[in-house]
Amino acid sequence: MRERLPVEVWVLVAASFIIAVGFGIVAPVLPVYAATFGVGHTAIAALISSFAFVRLAFAPMSGKLVNRFGEPNVYIVGILIVAVGTALSGFSGSYAEMLTWRALAGVGSTMFTVAALGLLIRITPAPLRGRASGMWAAGFLIGNVAGPIVGAGLVPFGLWVPFVSYGVMLCLAAFVVWFFLRRSTLAALDKSNSDTPMSVREAVKHRAYRAALASGFANGWAVFGVRISLVPVFVIEALKHSPAVAGISMSVFAGGNAAMLFLSGKIADTRGRKPVAIAGLVVSGLATIWMGFTGDVWTFMAASLIAGMGAGLLNPPQNAVVADVIGARGKGGPVLAGFQMVTDLGAIIGPMCAGLLADSFGFEASFAITGAALLLSVAFWFVAPETLPTHEEEHTAAAVAPECGCLDESAEVPTGERVGGKPRHPEA
Repeated sequence: MRERLPVEVWVLVAASFIIAVGFGIVAPVLPVYAATFGVGHTAIAALISSFAFVRLAFAPMSGKLVNRFGEPNVYIVGILIVAVGTALSGFSGSYAEMLTWRALAGVGSTMFTVAALGLLIRITPAPLRGRASGMWAAGFLIGNVAGPIVGAGLVPFGLWVPFVSYGVMLCLAAFVVWFFLRRSTLAALDKSNSDTPMSVREAVKHRAYRAALASGFANGWAVFGVRISLVPVFVIEALKHSPAVAGISMSVFAGGNAAMLFLSGKIADTRGRKPVAIAGLVVSGLATIWMGFTGDVWTFMAASLIAGMGAGLLNPPQNAVVADVIGARGKGGPVLAGFQMVTDLGAIIGPMCAGLLADSFGFEASFAITGAALLLSVAFWFVAPETLPTHEEEHTAAAVAPECGCLDESAEVPTGERVGGKPRHPEA
């Protein structure tokens, strides 16, 4: 019988779409609103970077909170914190006040990100982790594409409107998660699980986790950093086109990414995580280098499309490997936080290094170094073991034996009483 994704996974996908739409609404307006306080470009950049810095600093605490209170509770509280911080940002009376509210939103952001990934890992059967990760990422991606379109229609009503709209959408996402997961035994915190949570030190001993950290850093550098900070400048200054064309190129990248997510997740769950991740890094790295040497907009669009496809290949197997390392115990908040921190670190360091290289040696050097970072991380994957669970490792009898008191899959003897509690595994 073909396995299906649990309903709880689809709830997380729907919530990720709602959150991403709201983020897309407010992202283009944020620097414009900050400029109304009479600050310079450096201060505006600091406002945007503060969000990432706070995420990076609070990630370890988020991991501990997930282990203590469970993923659904931390997820909902995190979303509500972002909602409050974002909505109040729209009513800021000064730059310093807005900076404070953005920092608060960063705290909530890392809470719900770590919790969402942890919950996705815990509720998804191991053979479906790649597909679940692809669906979850696709929800964010499609929402990010749709958000700016909605935001453009809200700006004429006032710069504060997108901020409040994002806050409302976050509250909606929190309600969706609470309503559909409030009675879920699959998503509930298992208080009977006395296993010690996996530590980052323990996880780093796994070559597969080290490979995920390396590619996560390079991917954060390229996708979340350089693509946002350098690509628009390259299109305007080097290719001599309008900001609208720069926006289209970013949409082309997103389209290539979305096109590969589902296929990548399926292959990662059937053929293995390692080959798909390596292919994604090679494609993304070479295409990123190519982007810096393009001389016309059409060639640049083609390179952007291929780079997006490479990023789409990488994400599902990379997230699935982190889940495989944590394993069946499902308690790895600090491990997830460490992976998130490395990705955020790449997103912070990448734009700064790329900007310095572009100023000193030109755009070609900047894109070349970014692509090289992706290609270098391939070395970590070559020496990493394949983590896709085998059929024997995921045998249902062995998985539920501690709970049902038997090792075979035959029917229980009708004695009138149960030996163990209700199995938590959806396939049991």
